[in-house]
Amino acid sequence: MDGKRFLFVSADAALITDLAWQVHREGHDVKYYIESESDREIGDGFVPKTDDWRAEIDWADVVVFDDVWVGSDVGTGQLAAELRERGKAVVGGTPNTDRLEEDRGYAMDVLEAHGVETIEHRVFHDFDEAIAYVRDRREPYVIKPLGEVQNVKRLLYVGSEDDGSDVVDVLEAYKKAWGHRMTGFQLQRKVEGVEVAVCGFFDGERFVDRVNFNFEHKRLFPGNIGPSTGEMGTSMFWAGRNRLFEETLGKLEGWLAEEGYVGSIDLNCIVNDRGIYPLEFTPRFGYPTIALQEESFESSTGQFFYDLAHGNDPELEVHRGYQIGVRIVLPPFPFTDEKTYDENSRNAAVVFETENRAGIHLEDAKQVDGQWRVAGESGMPLVVTGKGETMQEAREQAYDRIDDIVIPNVYYRDDIGERWIEGDGDRLLAWGYLGP
Repeated sequence: MDGKRFLFVSADAALITDLAWQVHREGHDVKYYIESESDREIGDGFVPKTDDWRAEIDWADVVVFDDVWVGSDVGTGQLAAELRERGKAVVGGTPNTDRLEEDRGYAMDVLEAHGVETIEHRVFHDFDEAIAYVRDRREPYVIKPLGEVQNVKRLLYVGSEDDGSDVVDVLEAYKKAWGHRMTGFQLQRKVEGVEVAVCGFFDGERFVDRVNFNFEHKRLFPGNIGPSTGEMGTSMFWAGRNRLFEETLGKLEGWLAEEGYVGSIDLNCIVNDRGIYPLEFTPRFGYPTIALQEESFESSTGQFFYDLAHGNDPELEVHRGYQIGVRIVLPPFPFTDEKTYDENSRNAAVVFETENRAGIHLEDAKQVDGQWRVAGESGMPLVVTGKGETMQEAREQAYDRIDDIVIPNVYYRDDIGERWIEGDGDRLLAWGYLGP
């Protein structure tokens, strides 16, 4: 493939640095725009930057949006739709696919309209009404904030009491502490089972044949305890259009084609012996999921996304075993405290004890005179990946690579992938969801 021109756009926080770096390393021309002033240094020394992404539109062969957010508002789907109308090839959503993430009630309506079974759910804008609802039903629920505060991950709460009493207590606390900002939330009945996300790449007309199945690890500490984070790590594998795909994302193929969606779309589900129950959409790249997916690509990343954006029937060759990715973080992650960050993490040096950079992926990092350093404000400098014929082999490779990295005050989860080994994989196979 001759070199192509890729414009990567972070219309809010910098998220897509690693993909831009990978495409740049393959020999393509890359320009990267970051809207958030506090994130502007992320990627410095790794990828070329631009201060005005709109001025580069005519230059670009492909425009790639990394998220649904434009500052504090949802809106990259509208930007992508406008560019497509101008004849540009875009990896990005549409106003309706953006809404899948912003409006959880709408997302459930779309699933139900296409024959996908959903869990009992209801959207509330009044805390007292929601409290009465839970008290009346006496069942465990999950609280999922809507709109702008859904990005405050610690506000998502998974009930643990069978009668829902803890959910009532949390709702009463949220009413006092967050009532001025949490203008809406969804209550979703809690279902026990294996949590698995079905992820496909869509080219505007159809899904690419290879389907990604991934397992998120959102809690801060090993053993799945502590506050919720955006993500502490992911384990995954690739397969074909099996039952798990066909009964979820597969049913939305026609709707996504009508929308003209292009890019990655992920549907997180709870699966048990009685059925598949969708939880939430990620109608964009997942983070750090995309870094781990890149690591498992065995065909050209730039070629794949160029063909995806142009609807050129993209081919994707992937690693056939298992993969894991571990997010490496620093204080005060997952919280925000400028003083703690300044004292412990800002501009911290990333030291490698080997020359090999295989499996090392960028998040909030920059390069100054050849030295890798922590950048931005969030304390998430790296994702370290591993792969193998078994999940255990993938774990061993990833954690061996982490052992060769030295960053003061670093922490990470050491149990990514263990859930699969301890029984999640056996259960999914026994229930008949994976297949060929």
